[in-house]
Amino acid sequence: MGDTMYTPPFRYLEGGTPEDWFGRLPTPCYILEERALRHNGEILAGLAERTGCRVLLAQKAFSNYDLYPVLEPYLAGTEASGLYEARLGAEKMPGKEVHVFSAAYRDDQFVELLHYADHIVFNSPSQLMRFGRQAKVAGRSIGLRINPEWSTQDGHDIYDPCAPGSRLGTTREQWNALMTDEGKALLDGLHFHTLCEQDADDLATTLKAVETTFGDILPQMKWLNMGGGHHITRPGYQINLLEDCIRTAQKKWNVQVYLEPGEACALHAGYLATRVLDVLTNGNTKIAIVDTSAACHMPDVLEMPYRPPLFGSGEAGARPYTYRLGGPTCLSGDVIGDYSFDKPLEAGDLLLFGDMAIYTTCKTNTFNGMPLPDLYVRHETGTIEELCHFGYDDFHYRLGK
Repeated sequence: MGDTMYTPPFRYLEGGTPEDWFGRLPTPCYILEERALRHNGEILAGLAERTGCRVLLAQKAFSNYDLYPVLEPYLAGTEASGLYEARLGAEKMPGKEVHVFSAAYRDDQFVELLHYADHIVFNSPSQLMRFGRQAKVAGRSIGLRINPEWSTQDGHDIYDPCAPGSRLGTTREQWNALMTDEGKALLDGLHFHTLCEQDADDLATTLKAVETTFGDILPQMKWLNMGGGHHITRPGYQINLLEDCIRTAQKKWNVQVYLEPGEACALHAGYLATRVLDVLTNGNTKIAIVDTSAACHMPDVLEMPYRPPLFGSGEAGARPYTYRLGGPTCLSGDVIGDYSFDKPLEAGDLLLFGDMAIYTTCKTNTFNGMPLPDLYVRHETGTIEELCHFGYDDFHYRLGK
């Protein structure tokens, strides 16, 4: 990742240090950057205006609804992975579209889901036949997730829905064996989601695979959802190629194109502030224990794995003093990564991780009784507002009466 002081995650922080900007806030805490959200929204709105596509917020990546009013003017609606996210999208972006996909829906939740979602995507022909008629009678637009069996992942196997034996999406073989005429008649659209933090060249090759496997079906559809994983708002992203892909699909199959990025909506739009609790040495390794946890507060660090950007740091060995940063939990692998600094770290030093708006606040947990980080927003005026404070009760209520 190299030197991270002036990379995009910190573009709005100038003329000071983490202590200057956030030194009065309790740690650990998340700070959401309003200007970054608006910047991302403007890029996505421009894409929609130029191409006619509709862009949705995938709430699985960013669901801090206090900031939905910032994004709402630029988006067509929200995408959900189940009942609760669908309800959140309907309540917090009223009047906008609500799309939902789940690998399998529950009988005891589906009626309520119909109250919130207007586009419902099924994962299999059997789920389509089980719930599709009910959804159609309710006036909902019906889709099926397909699996084009074209993997573009490189080292992110946990996020590869096209891996052999994947549970996500219907392959053409499954379609041929299981899809009935009644099922086909229910469908309004197809959905595929195969990317993860990728550029438009991977979408272009995936789209060719989609044409190979389902090109004869698409002309019968009203819409095509190209899913998420598009890093549209990342500097250097091939947005012209993305627009070509959208226009190609529109012209070839006469479909409304949807995109449902989560990361692109909130990319580089948040920070996680933490303080050093202790510094120690084990052999040749200098270690700094901080009051945040990879396992609890930034789980993608362990799942992907992912090395988050850290203000004022470099790769291990790039600067004079290298430390392994780890959390205070009992998990041996609760390690954020190795970073180098211009001067030695000391207990009490404030560190600032970047790109902490996505897949963080919506994935936090209280393993080991770790406190959940408080939430703040840094408004475009520069003022900081507390959104939510968490304490013992938030740990306690999840475990019993």
